Amino acid sequence: MLTYSATYTDQYQITMAEVYFLKNRHKKKAVFDYFFRKSPFNSGYTVFAGLDTLLDILENFSFTDDDIDFLRKQNLNEDFLEFLKDYRFSGNVYSMKEGEVVFPTEPVLTVEADMLDAQLTESILLNVLNFQSLIATKAARMRQVAGDRGLVDFGLRRAQSAGAYHAARAAVVGGFDATSNVMAGKDFNIPVSGTMAHSLIQSYEDELTAFRHFAEIRPHDCVLLVDTYNTLKSGMPNAIKVAKEMEAKGEKLKGIRLDSGDLAFLSRKAREMLNEAGLDYVKIAASNQLDECLIKSLNDQGAQIDLFGVGTSLVTGQPDGALDGVFKLAAYDNEPRIKISESTAKITLPGQKQVLRMTDADGTFTGADVVCLNSEEQPERMFHPFDKLKSMRVKDFLKEDLMQPVMKAGRRLEAPKELVSIQEYVRQRIAKLPGEYKRFENPHIYKVGLSEQLNGLRNTLIQEHLDNL
Repeated sequence: MLTYSATYTDQYQITMAEVYFLKNRHKKKAVFDYFFRKSPFNSGYTVFAGLDTLLDILENFSFTDDDIDFLRKQNLNEDFLEFLKDYRFSGNVYSMKEGEVVFPTEPVLTVEADMLDAQLTESILLNVLNFQSLIATKAARMRQVAGDRGLVDFGLRRAQSAGAYHAARAAVVGGFDATSNVMAGKDFNIPVSGTMAHSLIQSYEDELTAFRHFAEIRPHDCVLLVDTYNTLKSGMPNAIKVAKEMEAKGEKLKGIRLDSGDLAFLSRKAREMLNEAGLDYVKIAASNQLDECLIKSLNDQGAQIDLFGVGTSLVTGQPDGALDGVFKLAAYDNEPRIKISESTAKITLPGQKQVLRMTDADGTFTGADVVCLNSEEQPERMFHPFDKLKSMRVKDFLKEDLMQPVMKAGRRLEAPKELVSIQEYVRQRIAKLPGEYKRFENPHIYKVGLSEQLNGLRNTLIQEHLDNL
């Protein structure tokens, strides 16, 4: 497992923590909310991922002796450094379930802790949740168009360094079946998958011998890459010849892989050749700069592809590259706090909150979540967060509480979940989302509104600050 100490942070988190400590504000209770303002990929939803990773990190979040030595060189106060020697995260965390379908502006996770404690979690929290949620959402969109065809993460060589490790995990959360990343496979119990590179074939004098040797060593998991020289005139005939030789030994060729050219055309021709040779059981895998749009196009063209290997666009979250999640103070010393901006979209929501999802009797999401104070009764109406003229009656809907306690006093409340169970939860939740929110082009905007009490509290705080200008 990758390990993180509390220095995996931004410098200003340390300097702010020093101020809190030296001014005796570090033990004041604080509430911070994690949320984002825009779903990636122009998607109608985002898949929340990275929670278990974050909780594992927070349980062991502390400064090593080497960390303290380094921080001493940053001219930090010695009493503060002594305090950091014994620092451990001891806060409470409330969160939606990992794999939940979430939407802009609503709190997805809340940290309730001493001010210094909460502040020090910000950078690692955003680093983990923003990235994994981005990749899980990308993966879910690919699963949506891939149907029951296989999806394998091939992104290790194209990812931003160690990002490939957690990208493999997030890809499985979003619906992928396997990864080529051996370390991620080992640590997260993900099936690992791989075929061969062109270099193996090029290293031989001829393609057929390369295929034969690979089949000899890997008869139980043999997938042959057929496009090194000519897919239909060389690669496929040689693959079929080796497949027949394997059959004579009581073995079976598992598949062939296409990595260039017109994948729709080549896959159809390859399927014809395999079937004519009595090799209808041999699967066809495809790779080469795939994303959800290209997978959809291939399926629309009748491509005969059983498995997609996806690399660059998955692990780098193309074309967006980042989720704009933020971590904002909502309460301090038991008093609600608000950030005001000239941009109304950046005005924050004060107080400690709950998020309620409106559902129909059959569990289908109605397209509306209401954010309310966690102390209030079930709201009757929700108000648009930025348009005073818009509101919606919610009294008669069934409501589901989305925020639940997941960590108390720095210790997680449940053991980490198996990735397959998180993946299944994603599948179930996306299935409850009406089709208009899952469109790739112009999806419906999922409504997120404020309860009357929360809306009133926010307006009161805004007016108080305006009066003090």
